[in-house]
Amino acid sequence: MASQAEHEAMRRAITLAARGLGRTSPNPVVGCVILDPTGAVVGEGWHARAGGPHAEVEALRDAGSDTRGGTAVVTLEPCNHTGRTGACAQALLDAGIARVVIAVPDPTPLATGGAATLRAAGVDVEDGVLTREAADGNAGWLHSVRAGRPYVIWKFAATLDGRSAAADGSSRWITGAEARADVHRLRDSVDTIMVGVGTVLADDPELTVRLPEHDGHQPFRVVVDSHGRTPASARVRDAWIATAAEVGASPDGRVDLHKLLAALYARGTRRMLLEGGPTLAGAALQAGVVDQIVAYVAPALLGAGPAALAGAGINTIDQALRLTVTDVTVVGADVRITATPKEA
Repeated sequence: MASQAEHEAMRRAITLAARGLGRTSPNPVVGCVILDPTGAVVGEGWHARAGGPHAEVEALRDAGSDTRGGTAVVTLEPCNHTGRTGACAQALLDAGIARVVIAVPDPTPLATGGAATLRAAGVDVEDGVLTREAADGNAGWLHSVRAGRPYVIWKFAATLDGRSAAADGSSRWITGAEARADVHRLRDSVDTIMVGVGTVLADDPELTVRLPEHDGHQPFRVVVDSHGRTPASARVRDAWIATAAEVGASPDGRVDLHKLLAALYARGTRRMLLEGGPTLAGAALQAGVVDQIVAYVAPALLGAGPAALAGAGINTIDQALRLTVTDVTVVGADVRITATPKEA
C-alpha cells in the first residue's frame, strides 16, 4: 500500500506533468518524483517535449547518486521500448530503483509492459495510486490514443443570456481581461487550435498564445473552410485552410469533421481547442466529437445577437445535450464553467 509520502509525491508528479501540456504530442505528459529509501524527495522531472528525455530520466538525473534503493513515483507506466529515447523501465533498473509507484497503465501496445519488466527484475511495483487525478491530467492523450482522434475542447465566451455577440455583430469584449488571459493559458496547453471560416471573416483572429514570459510555443492552427473563402489578407492565412475538396465532404457538402480529425491525429495532434464559431461548434457537437466544454460566462445581458451555439441537431427538449459540470471558477468578473457531455 502506498505511503503518505508516495501519495504526496504522486500529487507533485501530476503537477509536474502538466508543465508539458501542448508540447509533448504525440507523446503523453508525464511527471516523476524520486524518493530515497527514507521517503525524502531527491529528484523531480517531467516530459518537456516530444523527442526529449522522458520524465523518469529527468528525475533520475535530478536525483544524481541518490537513486539506489529508492522509489520512483510516476504518473504513467514507464515505457518498455526504445524509440527516440531509451526505455524508461530499463533506466530505472540501471539506476537501482527498488520500488516504482504508478498512477495509470500505458494503453499503447508499443510502450506497455514496463511494469511487468520491472517486476520480473525484482522491483516492487504498485499501480493504481491517484489514478483518476493522473488520468484527468493526461485526458487528452489517453482519449486520443484510444479513439484515434484528438481530444477536442470547445471553448466559447457568452453573456448570461447566451449571446456571443451583439445584434450589430460586435463582440469585443464580452469577457474581461482576466478571462481573456485565462483563454491564452488554455491555448498554451493544446497542440492545435481550430476555428471556422465564419470566425475568420467576422473577427480576423490571430489564434496565437500571448502571455508574459512565454516560451514561444504556438499551437498549430486550422481553419475549417469548406469552400475556400478565407481571404488572402487574413491573419491566419498561413494556417491550414482545410477545405471539403482537400479533406473530404460530409453529405451536406461541408468538411467532414471525422476525416479532418483523423488527419490531425495522423500529424500528431492529441489535444485540440475548438474556438468557434457557433456553426462549427454545432457541427462538432452533432458529430459527437466534443469531449470537453469550457464556457466563459460574462455577467452581462444583450437581449439580441447570435447565440454561442447554432444547430447541433437538437430540435426538442428531449434531445438536449446534457452535461456534467466538473469545475466552476470565478475568473475576474466572469465565471468559467468546465463540463463534459454525459455521453462521454
